[in-house]
Amino acid sequence: MRVLVVEDEPKMAGLLRRGLAEEGYMVDVAADGPGGFAAAAGRQYDVVVLDVMLPGYSGFEVCRRLRRDAVWVPVLMLTARAAVADRIHGLDGGADDYLAKPFHLAELFARLRALGRRGPALRPPELAVGDLRVDLAGRRCFRGDTEVRVTAKEFALLEAFLRHPGTVLTREVLLERCWDLAYESRSNVVEVHLRGLREKIDRAFGVVSLETVRGAGYRLRTDGGRADPRP
Repeated sequence: MRVLVVEDEPKMAGLLRRGLAEEGYMVDVAADGPGGFAAAAGRQYDVVVLDVMLPGYSGFEVCRRLRRDAVWVPVLMLTARAAVADRIHGLDGGADDYLAKPFHLAELFARLRALGRRGPALRPPELAVGDLRVDLAGRRCFRGDTEVRVTAKEFALLEAFLRHPGTVLTREVLLERCWDLAYESRSNVVEVHLRGLREKIDRAFGVVSLETVRGAGYRLRTDGGRADPRP
């Protein structure tokens, strides 16, 4: 899941980035209202965590502009203001949820999971192709009835493929979807994590479902996979 945090206070922004990353989220951070609006309007996010008090224009204004431009990404407003009037203002402006500071990270994670399941439209509780499936809420992976233990990055890659079965996803698309903006794109990190994912979801079960399309990228077969020719 990719999250945009719009927070101008460096200590809070750093805390949120670290906490979310440790939970397996891909996190981008914007430090003011205009930057937050540009990021949320220009890239695909699963959830936006939006502080109310921001330089440039407020979180209320960021949310209003997003909805005006038909950007329906779920928005969680984050603020020190706990007054009912402020909550009503945020919700009336198009926010989906509201969390007052101070808060426990565990509550933030729970709210993000709920918003991620909801999405711009109602999202399925799981994604599946053949007997390969993921539980989005529990962040668990299964091949048939067998649970497969995957890392956070492997889960993010698998989710991307399961959302676009049969579609060739380039290395650049996978980097944008599964890594944050600061990552060095010239490394072989995609190939390394794909190799580990294949070992777990394919070779351990004697199938090939995640294919390399030479010169183009990678694709998850829509038929559930073929037999692995290797002994």
